Amino acid sequence: MDIINQAALWFTDSPLLVTREKTLSFRKCSEKATQIANTFFQKGYRPGDIAALLLPGSPEYVLMLLGLLKAGLVSAPLNNRFPEKQLSTALEKLQPQMLLREDHAGKQKKHITTLLIRDLLKEAERASTEPEFPVDENIDRHVTIIHTSASSGNPKAAVHSFGNHWFSAFGSAGNLPLEKGDCWLLSLPLFHIGGYSLLFKALLSGSSIALPDPTDSIEESLRFFPLTHLSLVPTQLYRLLQQPSIIPALASLKALLLGGSPTPPTLLAETIRKDIPVYLTYGSTEMSSQIATSPGPVATMQQNSGRVLPFREVITASDGELLCKGECLFQGYLLNGRIEPQTDSNGWFHSNDIGTIDENRQVTVLGRKDNMFISGGENIHPEEIELALVPGLAFDRTGFRLGYGGGYFDRFLKNFNGVSAGIIFHALLLDETPHAAHDIPMHWIATERELLLTE
Repeated sequence: MDIINQAALWFTDSPLLVTREKTLSFRKCSEKATQIANTFFQKGYRPGDIAALLLPGSPEYVLMLLGLLKAGLVSAPLNNRFPEKQLSTALEKLQPQMLLREDHAGKQKKHITTLLIRDLLKEAERASTEPEFPVDENIDRHVTIIHTSASSGNPKAAVHSFGNHWFSAFGSAGNLPLEKGDCWLLSLPLFHIGGYSLLFKALLSGSSIALPDPTDSIEESLRFFPLTHLSLVPTQLYRLLQQPSIIPALASLKALLLGGSPTPPTLLAETIRKDIPVYLTYGSTEMSSQIATSPGPVATMQQNSGRVLPFREVITASDGELLCKGECLFQGYLLNGRIEPQTDSNGWFHSNDIGTIDENRQVTVLGRKDNMFISGGENIHPEEIELALVPGLAFDRTGFRLGYGGGYFDRFLKNFNGVSAGIIFHALLLDETPHAAHDIPMHWIATERELLLTE
């Protein structure tokens, strides 16, 4: 199935990619993707070959992904901010036939051909817009390798088939319809499953993807693009709600998809009060993005993350762990050059999330199985903690702290998704404190004189 060519036939001159400078239609994107696919084929690459991508977000990046999809190659988008050691580890795991990047910065990788996208795009301009490569109609073919978000500290390379992505988008559309004229902001990177999933959503629906400039904030994108849909994590929404001028743009959306971590009740209450059409969602890389989503805009306080979407199944194990299966379930992790399935003898994937499911198939996520700790005989999930009060020897107005305690608070805050507030005497509120790149600033600073939202 050439989903890109089919979308070009259905939606032709409707915009697929929208930037500040230009708009690319479905037809134009399909033509360029075909030229890129032909260029890969001319260079000797064949279906199943792996292409690692180390690129910043851009229309060219999306076109590369579409070209790889057309050619039957496997896209392995990587975090372009990976330090050299982490990049080398990822490439050793992937063993790709090529590495696509902007320049030759960093060490050259042995046994991996590095291609610069500017050179590849120049070659592609001379290629035919008619396919010169075999079109693979098999929906079980592998199309992506996307790393997990590494809540365990060890990101895994998850392999997805065409069918995984197709059923993920199709099931999502059954709950949250998209149509021509809709525009979804690419607020998550393309190496994240939530970012990549927008490609299939757009190709199935005829909707547009808005690509902001790398320096654009979400606020600037809300003001510039005609957005109808937006994906955020709770911290992003929390910061947006502190800016009254941006509330009308949020309220005018058709849907704001909120997930990635537990939503504090106070944040949900404020979002509802401001008439913002928020949909809570729960998902994972292994299930090709969304697993459960609210059936409509959340209008009352709730703890669940929505209803299980079509083409997904979820049950709870005896210890409360959420088990998943369905057409969206990934093929397995890439380990030592082989794909290792991750299901038990009954075909269930163990998510490592603890939760419940009610009779209406509403999923409530309580926390991570490996994060739970016991205090006073009670099982405590850090995700249930809404506000953390953090002491310090001094704080500055950007939220960084001069701390003590052997790094305990820094380790806690690394995996904390709620709101943090530093507690300090006003005399110890400084203009600046020393901090390192790994330090995590507070959201608020509370003194005996004021409650300060950090800069």
